[in-house]
Amino acid sequence: MNAKLTNEAWDPLADSREDKRRADRQPRTPQSTSPAYRLAYADEDFLCREELRPVRLQLELLKPEMILMEAGIRSTVVMFGGARIPEPGKDPWAAKNETQAKNLTAASRYYEEARSFARLCSTHSLAANGQEYVVCTGGGPGVMEAGNRGAHDVGAASIGLNVVLPHEQAPNEYVTPEFSLNFHYFAIRKMHFLMRAKAITIFPGGFGTMDELFETLTLIQTRRMDHVPLILFGSEFWNSIVDFQALADFGTISPEDLDLLNFVDTAEQAWSIIARHHEIAPLT
Repeated sequence: MNAKLTNEAWDPLADSREDKRRADRQPRTPQSTSPAYRLAYADEDFLCREELRPVRLQLELLKPEMILMEAGIRSTVVMFGGARIPEPGKDPWAAKNETQAKNLTAASRYYEEARSFARLCSTHSLAANGQEYVVCTGGGPGVMEAGNRGAHDVGAASIGLNVVLPHEQAPNEYVTPEFSLNFHYFAIRKMHFLMRAKAITIFPGGFGTMDELFETLTLIQTRRMDHVPLILFGSEFWNSIVDFQALADFGTISPEDLDLLNFVDTAEQAWSIIARHHEIAPLT
């Protein structure tokens, strides 16, 4: 056995990959083919047991963290928003009736704003060697696709944090392949959205978008995360869907909690908030 370097440290112990290969080459006998004989870390059936949930949670936290850390990504701009919002000129695939089709078709302007906003972020990301302000979406269609597409437009990398759903959902084609990540646990996925975020943008969406908005708001309000810009695209949409002022008037939130929210309608307005908050100099 030859000693090796692991993460620039000397490691004289046996390599786990090599031992897996050795185990696979062993003679096929009733003993060696028994499930009990499999190496624990190479035994998928064992890893999927209910008792192994804590291990799976840890693995799902570690794998994306290691990938992004090794790639040198220091910060992100997160883009939440609806999967059902179509690209302009395309039929809304999720519309169930004429009213929904009309609303979603009109909402296609948010697809364009998301794409424009991602281009702005990604241009600044490229100026920072692709380490800062990297666009991060949920990796799916709609607003998420628009975000990854805007980064792709200017030749920048972008992240897609997908999640396994009952209906088949493949990552959109604009996610940078090496940063196309998949999750089983929604909670760990949401942690990864926020762990590097220097800004959170929320476009019109459904239950998932609302969940992401209010969890982020709660973490900022309770000071469990830094007060990064929280930007809601589409003032008309949000003011018709959620009456934030009513919460303050009723007393269930403080009046100053409303200051956590920024409402915008254009990509330029959103980027100006981020640039002002983080003192980002204009590109020359």
